[in-house]
Amino acid sequence: MGRTGERGGATVCLLAVGLAFVMVGLFGAAVGAARTARQQARVAADFGALAGAGEALLGEPAACGRAAEITAANGGRLLACRLDGLDVLVTAEVAVTPLPGLARVAAASARAGPVRG
Repeated sequence: MGRTGERGGATVCLLAVGLAFVMVGLFGAAVGAARTARQQARVAADFGALAGAGEALLGEPAACGRAAEITAANGGRLLACRLDGLDVLVTAEVAVTPLPGLARVAAASARAGPVRG
């Protein structure tokens, strides 16, 4: 009446497959979080540069101050800003934690100014 042929091998195999799925899911979530942060940094830099370009005639302090405000409003932090003629060059960063204990920073740059042509 005893089941001497079964030793739990299928259970161990099922647990291993389940762990593999969890690891793949965590990796996918980490990659997705990093890509989202990169996109958020691009948006913050683009909008910051556009806002700064609107203030370019008032000088670099006004343009970069406005760029910093808009960059922060879009979830980023202004790393660098400079005025090149009427063009504003902005670099923004966004902090991301794709996995617990793993903090990274995504950065992006943008340039905005008047249309030439």
